[in-house]
Amino acid sequence: MAVEGGALGWVERVRRSSGPVRFHQYTRYTIYSFALFEGVALLAWVVAQAAGPAAWAAAVLGTLFAAHTVCHLLLSRAGLRYYLGTSARPVRLAAAYVVLTGTGVAAVLALIGAGELSAPRALPPVVWLLMFLAGPLPLVLSAGRSTALVAALLAVSMLTARGLGAAGGGLVAAVVGTVVGAVIFGVSYRCSAWTMRVVRELEAARETQARLAVAEERLRFGRDLHDVLGRNLSVIALKSELAVQLAQRGSPSAVDQMTEVQRIARESQREMREVVRGYREADLHTELVGARGVLRAAGIDCRIEDSGSGALAEPLQSALGWVVREGTTNVLRHADAGRCSVRLRTAGPVAELVMENDGVPGSGASTGGGSGLAGLRERLAALGGTLTGERRGDGTFRLTARIPTRPDRDGGGDGGEGGGEDGSGRGER
Repeated sequence: MAVEGGALGWVERVRRSSGPVRFHQYTRYTIYSFALFEGVALLAWVVAQAAGPAAWAAAVLGTLFAAHTVCHLLLSRAGLRYYLGTSARPVRLAAAYVVLTGTGVAAVLALIGAGELSAPRALPPVVWLLMFLAGPLPLVLSAGRSTALVAALLAVSMLTARGLGAAGGGLVAAVVGTVVGAVIFGVSYRCSAWTMRVVRELEAARETQARLAVAEERLRFGRDLHDVLGRNLSVIALKSELAVQLAQRGSPSAVDQMTEVQRIARESQREMREVVRGYREADLHTELVGARGVLRAAGIDCRIEDSGSGALAEPLQSALGWVVREGTTNVLRHADAGRCSVRLRTAGPVAELVMENDGVPGSGASTGGGSGLAGLRERLAALGGTLTGERRGDGTFRLTARIPTRPDRDGGGDGGEGGGEDGSGRGER
């Protein structure tokens, strides 16, 4: 049960990981499977030889082949890390792999010369050893050096086999098979590692782009505050100093200067509130596009159906934008979702936004919710709208927001307050 739970837990972690992480894992374990395939093929050949008169020779070869398979697996792992730039070059491991390959080929050829194996029966493992040598080696060495090394071992092996009486047709087939197999394995390993590196660089570039976007937004907000408050604060400081000097002289003009300071301070406060309100305003189209990007980055298939978001009034766009933002946050925090759909309908007297996702445990209707949804209900109620949340029996959750396109009341379209417990619109489901 522990083994089963561990395996299921590993599969679950892989399924819930991001797309680039899953791609790296699938590619890595595919490469590792080549080493296991080599071990199965060589050991199957050894078992076939054990039924003949050369059982002791098969046992020796089986030991060499098992060591070669283990070294192949270790070199594939270390070679990938080196190629991706996360570890040093595994020189000793690569040298051990080449030595084991040469030793295995030499042992097979020696058994041919001793009469323990016939050349037709002994050439397949020689071909396999040289083919698999061309797999992980290009991850550690350059393509030219890897090719030269495999070609040298192939030439020596085939010349030795020819000297031991191997037939010409069998040698030609062995050479062709080795060359074709070595090219296939070499290209597969190198291209797979190169693709993993490109995906990693793209993921790093996307993270950098996100950080730059956040930094740019902070700079924009800071620049707006500086433009609004910088001049007014300078005027307040100058007039305060002037008022102090006039007061020290007993001049009644000090009162007028302080009155002016008070007026400028109130004006600055009003302008700052306008900047903050505009900064926190939620644009519906932007929120829909952002939700799709965030959910897809988390490995969730997101479908958007936008039917006229630009035709809605600004207060309605802001309110529905907060619904999209809060719903997206809840999908990421509280659901193990594989898909999410957002449908916006603006035809008729009511605009309807429906967000539905799977991966929600439990069943039954649920119209309650945490502080985030409660804040959204207050925001929509100010526009005459409603918000409902329903946890369905098939493991899906549906969030539905309805707002009249011509509300009778217009008391909460500023998009700045009441979005949640702290006004941010980010509560819990």
